[in-house]
Amino acid sequence: MNVDRSIFKAYDIRGIYPDQLDGSLAYALGRAFVTFLKCDAVVVGRDMRLGSPDLKENLVRGLCEQGAEVIDIGMVATDQFYYACATMNQPGVMVTASHNPPEYCGFKMVRNMPYLLSGDDGLQDLYCIVTNETYDPLPGTRGQIAEVQVTQGFVDTVLGLINPEQIKPLKIVADTANGMTGPILQAVYEHLPVELIGLYLEPDGRAPNHGWDPMQPENRAELESRVKQERASAGFAFDGDGDRFFVVDDRGLFVPGDFVAALLAAYMLERHPGASIIYDVRCSWAVRDCVQARGGKALIERVGHSFLKPRLFEEQAVFAGELSGHYYFTEFFGADSGIVPSLMMLEMLSLKDQTLSELLAPLESRYHLSGEINSRVEDTQAKIEELAARYSDGRVEWIDGISISYDDWHFNVRPSNTEPLLRLNLEALNRDTMEARRDEVLGIIRA
Repeated sequence: MNVDRSIFKAYDIRGIYPDQLDGSLAYALGRAFVTFLKCDAVVVGRDMRLGSPDLKENLVRGLCEQGAEVIDIGMVATDQFYYACATMNQPGVMVTASHNPPEYCGFKMVRNMPYLLSGDDGLQDLYCIVTNETYDPLPGTRGQIAEVQVTQGFVDTVLGLINPEQIKPLKIVADTANGMTGPILQAVYEHLPVELIGLYLEPDGRAPNHGWDPMQPENRAELESRVKQERASAGFAFDGDGDRFFVVDDRGLFVPGDFVAALLAAYMLERHPGASIIYDVRCSWAVRDCVQARGGKALIERVGHSFLKPRLFEEQAVFAGELSGHYYFTEFFGADSGIVPSLMMLEMLSLKDQTLSELLAPLESRYHLSGEINSRVEDTQAKIEELAARYSDGRVEWIDGISISYDDWHFNVRPSNTEPLLRLNLEALNRDTMEARRDEVLGIIRA
């Protein structure tokens, strides 16, 4: 079978439907999934994309013909899917393309929670099985389909991670962008004394209002203005499939993901004194400093769930945070979730006698961030080596791309997995220094 190899990404399978992936590929992947994992049962869920029903139907056909029982959990957010895989102790396939535009579809695949198949661990094996058609022989018995509802169990589980009685009557504006979080968010929040003002809570695969990636300023502009208009305590945003979480503070200002990680890390250490916290190489020193100031152990790791999740359990850590809005909790099976950090944020705001902007003030006054800046570079490795030579008097680390630190500023530059891009994140303890060093490093990258 001819397959576009480019759709097999670092962490999932994603491409344009039906040009790059269609029902025939979904069927083939179903057979390949069972062949590769030798599994007897598979959890299957899907998102709201217009092509997802077709892909799910054909995926299920392939899984069943290969002899696996299918546990069909319906149209769900990805954190509900992770919950199902974890509590049923089964592998699974989620039909989703995360935050990509509507013309995309895809698959996220769980080996066993919290471990997903990735480019280096399973996805390329599936590619080889599909392209070479080296499936196991079809068994004599076809697998059956069981439809299972997971909503109530998920609601009970995530509410059990906080004390709902401690939640104050906060006003929250939530924008789920017609993605998958709207229905489950309402099901969870109806148990809390929160005044929830919802934007685009109904799933709609056309994305009729704005895109599914809150990292893009245009996709959160309405939320920012609405928070100010409503005089809300905060605004919460979620990506298309619901495994990422983003925050707008009471001033209507977007909160960088590493500042969210710092606040959540500090709060988790109040619940788990002395615990370890994992954060990715792009993050602000705010995360490290907040953890260390509260007696925790701050551990840096490469970007991506395939690195953070194993480290979470190896180190017996309680929480891991990424700049990109992925937050992982050991109490939630080590999975990333949009709902869980939103609940932690509600509980934190309820217990602190401060607004969100007041909690952020010490971070904003000390840590000055460039944000992630992408540059198109033909030879990314040569540029990285040039940076290593230019800043060899700093502390050089080769964890993920290159990270270089000085006493009052530092940066990470890492290549894109899919494009000839370098991604720069730089921080300084003074705004003027940040701007000057940012321009200096960009000048080298773009020369």
